[in-house]
Amino acid sequence: MIAGLHLDPTVAWALAALVAVLVVAEAAVLYLRRSKPEKDWTELRLRIRSWWVIVIAGGIALVLNPIAVLVVLAVVSYLALKEYLSVVPTRRADRAVLLVAYLAIPTQWWWIAEEQYGFFIIWVPVYLFMVVPAMMVLRGEVTGFLRALGTLHWGLMLCVFAIGHVAYLFVLPEDGAPGPGGAGLLLLLLILTQGNDVAQYVWGRIFGRHKIAPSVSPNKTVEGFVGGLVTTTIVAGLIGPLLAPLSLHMALAAGALMAVSGFFGDLTVSAVKRDIGIKDTGTLIPGHGGVLDRIDSLIFAAPLFFHFMRYFYY
Repeated sequence: MIAGLHLDPTVAWALAALVAVLVVAEAAVLYLRRSKPEKDWTELRLRIRSWWVIVIAGGIALVLNPIAVLVVLAVVSYLALKEYLSVVPTRRADRAVLLVAYLAIPTQWWWIAEEQYGFFIIWVPVYLFMVVPAMMVLRGEVTGFLRALGTLHWGLMLCVFAIGHVAYLFVLPEDGAPGPGGAGLLLLLLILTQGNDVAQYVWGRIFGRHKIAPSVSPNKTVEGFVGGLVTTTIVAGLIGPLLAPLSLHMALAAGALMAVSGFFGDLTVSAVKRDIGIKDTGTLIPGHGGVLDRIDSLIFAAPLFFHFMRYFYY
């Protein structure tokens, strides 16, 4: 079980620095809107507002109690799964199975809080992989069975298993390596993934010419991807050794990993939305969609970063 939280001074300074960066970003958006009024900067402004929410909520949770951090992440998982199941096609016959999907969240978070890695890593991809189809088969409804099964499994992997890696990153034992511990790892993950989103958007808006996947996400460009990759890698090299037990070259590798995985996470969720014909997965964030729209890159980046850290350092 995780113990009481001691907020490392490095993490506290990092949170303060993030607030300062957001203030500068707000000023930069104001300048861009006045200097280049022909371009629409609404998306950037909304991304920065999302950052404010993340920093404030995360900072409060870190200061209050380590359990508060896990509760916040569990709520994010629930909201993401609720959004997903509300927009993807489901069958009336599978209502009981949907309840099991929701119950997977508190179960998964129990393994995380108890630091039971063995159960955490197999609960969704092994046990629920077998339990879900068994329940569906017993209902006797075979029409649309494969599509419904794949849809539900994909939702559990995205919204419970992948997001669970964010929470487990926070409870990794501090004695595994020196540094600010799980709070520093969590903060580094959020900075790199969300910062990469903003960097790709800005570089793409300013220099973007060549589309990467126009049928999936028309605004994604080669220039935006490369600019985000370079920016995120440099930022990781600067702050990685401060927030995590990373050497310079390992921090650079982690930054590149976050940039690439986050980019494809964003593209993948965009493909899902286009397949079912929607623009956003929800309306929780006014003018900027739902929870899944904001954590699409985190869903892919978190498991990779978690296992990167666990393999090399824990």
